[in-house]
Amino acid sequence: MNQASASTPVTVGRHIDLHEVHRVARLGAEVALSESAGAELGQTRALLERSLAEGATIYGVNTGFGALSETKIPADKLGELQRNLLRSHAVGVGPLFEADVVRALLMLRAHTLALGASGVRPAVPEALLALLSAGLLPVVPRQGSVGASGDLAPLAHLALPVIGEGEVLWQGARMPASEGLRAAGLEPLELEAKEGLSLINGTQVTTAVTALAMHDARELLLAADIIGAMSLDAMLGTTRICDPRIHAGKPHPGQRRSAELIAGLIEGSALNQSHVDCGRVQDAYSLRCMPQVHGAARSAIHYVAETVEIELNSFTDNPLVLLRDEPDANGELGFDVLSGGNFHAGTVALPADHATAALTTLATISERRLDRLCNPDSSRGLPPFLAADAGLESGFMMAQVTAAALASESKAMSFPACVDTIPTSAGKEDHVSMGPIAARKLEAVVANLARVFAIEAATAARALDLREHPTSERLQAAHAVIREYVAPFTGDRSMANEFEALAGAIVRGELRQAADVALR
Repeated sequence: MNQASASTPVTVGRHIDLHEVHRVARLGAEVALSESAGAELGQTRALLERSLAEGATIYGVNTGFGALSETKIPADKLGELQRNLLRSHAVGVGPLFEADVVRALLMLRAHTLALGASGVRPAVPEALLALLSAGLLPVVPRQGSVGASGDLAPLAHLALPVIGEGEVLWQGARMPASEGLRAAGLEPLELEAKEGLSLINGTQVTTAVTALAMHDARELLLAADIIGAMSLDAMLGTTRICDPRIHAGKPHPGQRRSAELIAGLIEGSALNQSHVDCGRVQDAYSLRCMPQVHGAARSAIHYVAETVEIELNSFTDNPLVLLRDEPDANGELGFDVLSGGNFHAGTVALPADHATAALTTLATISERRLDRLCNPDSSRGLPPFLAADAGLESGFMMAQVTAAALASESKAMSFPACVDTIPTSAGKEDHVSMGPIAARKLEAVVANLARVFAIEAATAARALDLREHPTSERLQAAHAVIREYVAPFTGDRSMANEFEALAGAIVRGELRQAADVALR
């Protein structure tokens, strides 16, 4: 994986990955158009304009859109057609996308155009990148797309500032885009044929939200094993569950990876050795089946991440302007304008729903472990709710309730959005993906899971503090990170802000780095 610093520019118009989306969206990395992309865009644009001059009728270029695709538009109205498209489609509602998502959207929309199959001028992706470079972020509502014919409504809000319309956020202030462009020293772009359609036709909202969620999910997968290992050791569990011979007999790669990690994290623990001859045979499933449950989630997230990276680097416009492989009889390059369905976000919606279910499973097993830590009937000698003076103090009682609420909320969001569809555009768009809904649910479950893990981590750290023997060096290092955000328990207090801070640290990989676990 590319681990370049935020100061290294990301180049669009050639292959990009999840880490580069993260670098641009959250670390502020600059973005540049690849040198080859400008020439390729100029070539396909020239061919498209030649075809229009010869009188061709091309969907979305000199026709109406959707159910109005049979309506021919005069040549002198093509610019107005594109402006009207952006205006009419900017009907998103609800809360706004956060700045990191909008930065990702600007990058990804420029990237898919720069791949060269949209037939736009180089000035179009350059205008999107100019907004990104200036920190001029379009105001984009979160709701309004069904994820087919592209994420039309939110992408229209993203595109309007390119032509000096809509709204932007500039240095913390919300203002008309025309004012923002002037403040940033930018000029609005005059759209030409097809360019408005190319700005909004694609899966970038679904993909951007899912890509950022997948970046965080990779961290959370490793956090599951680290925190689970802490809980296992704190509850005097056995590491025999990680014996390689067990997992050789069920050789799912994710399962084997979790077993190896958990065993390696606990290795050298004096606490683990202190009860090696206790005579207990089996732990509860939330401990004993960690490799199987965590491993299944790991395999799911691996599949989803690979799928999203394919989508990042895909043509998602419609129609596509595609060069033919061989010149014609006159030695000239031929091309085809092909109308298809690459704008349909089902390719991301179904995987996003799969990831949501996988991460919810991690939340439910985490909540069961921390409940066992708090319950004197299952915690193997720990005080009720890990309180210093149980009864007078409630200890971690309500922390477990909060984790239960988050896990249950995640279950409610795990019903797949992709199985729903409502016909739109007078039945022309009769099967839609609901991709943005799937992506937003995934985003919410990622945030829930980080908080559940923070609560389990804080609870496990408290349990380790109460044990007579120390845990392993690697888990002690993870424990030290937890203590940077959650102070030792000395009596009842509100730990809400501490849990929130620890959740952020977990997503940033601080626990993983301390425990010396590689991100792969």
